[in-house]
Amino acid sequence: MKLAPLSTLPIESNALVVPRAPSAEVCRALSRPPLDETAVTIREINDLAALERYAAGWNGLLRETPSASYFHSYDWFSTYWRHCGGDQRMRVLLVLEEGRLAGIVPLVVARDRTRLGQLRSLRYPLHGWGSFYGPIGSEPRGLLRHALAHVLAGRRDWDLLDMLWVDRDGGDQGATAAAIGDLRLAARASPWLQTAQVELVGGWQAYWAGRTTHFRTNIRRCERRLRECGEVSYFRYRPGGAAGGDSDPRWDLYNACEQIAAQSWQGSSTTGTTISHESIRGYLRAAHAAATSFGGVDLNLLLLGDRPVAFACNYHFAGYVYGLRAGYDANVCPSGAGSVLMRMMIEDSCNRGDRLFDLGPGSLESKRQWQTRIATAWRFTHYSSRSPRAQLLRALHAVKLEFRL
Repeated sequence: MKLAPLSTLPIESNALVVPRAPSAEVCRALSRPPLDETAVTIREINDLAALERYAAGWNGLLRETPSASYFHSYDWFSTYWRHCGGDQRMRVLLVLEEGRLAGIVPLVVARDRTRLGQLRSLRYPLHGWGSFYGPIGSEPRGLLRHALAHVLAGRRDWDLLDMLWVDRDGGDQGATAAAIGDLRLAARASPWLQTAQVELVGGWQAYWAGRTTHFRTNIRRCERRLRECGEVSYFRYRPGGAAGGDSDPRWDLYNACEQIAAQSWQGSSTTGTTISHESIRGYLRAAHAAATSFGGVDLNLLLLGDRPVAFACNYHFAGYVYGLRAGYDANVCPSGAGSVLMRMMIEDSCNRGDRLFDLGPGSLESKRQWQTRIATAWRFTHYSSRSPRAQLLRALHAVKLEFRL
């Protein structure tokens, strides 16, 4: 699958950005002892066959990783690489402490087109599928510092060291900036994108009471009109995964999601990012199968009678839910089926004990009434001194920042 070029989403100047207090898991991670500097070695892996032997160790580190999501798993990375690796180069760095796997820093070298020509960028592999990414393990600052030191000491196959999708104010808690500072690297920090999030820890009643009266009335009206068309039911599928003998991908449910997308505005979309679009359909189906085996699938359907009319395909891990794709078929029922599904989904997430629902970047205005906060993903860019194009790009960025161009 050919990857679409990366482009930053505009940061909305009127969006409310609320500083986040560290979660309990982040505080636990920050309280762990740092790596033993004298006992650390780096092992670099450049192909999936060699990486596969570390799959169990990789996933075993997830529970220690601050604010980890399904995108941090080996299962997601391996599926991504098989379908999207293409012309990228894998540089997964294993951080070993006295021979024990202490952490992993997954990186890739990708080629980006810029106004100055093609530049090689060393970065995390997320490529916009999720909101945040970072080192796998309990001590992100030490892991990243050792990984970047290894990169800097070796052959330069990159022009930009581009740490995108950094959750600076959340799970990262300043680790990226600190690691870059430890190595005395000159780097430019800038907001990369914003994502709408729903905090669920207070429970459904508190969340729903926090929405405006006008908004709650509109949602109830949508649900009433929908019920006038027939019996409304909500179905959520969260298999436990292969480890628990619960790994049926339920292709009947997934196919229903594809069909709804094809019958909605998404069917005529030319962006190449919708669930039914041929350019990514194969990858998303493979990703669904992998996530099912892992125990990370969260598939939601709203039915009118026995006909699915709205869907939401999500991933989940440790109480963090990410909204991957969603849609509804406006030809079958009045508008509002998507909103009704969202209400039911959030209420059910509260009842299940989920802690956060990440609605994803883009279209923030349509998510404004649902969100409880806006989270910003940051970008940390170091321009290689050995790359004339990178240095010219650095100068252009500096001028743009100086004159707010």
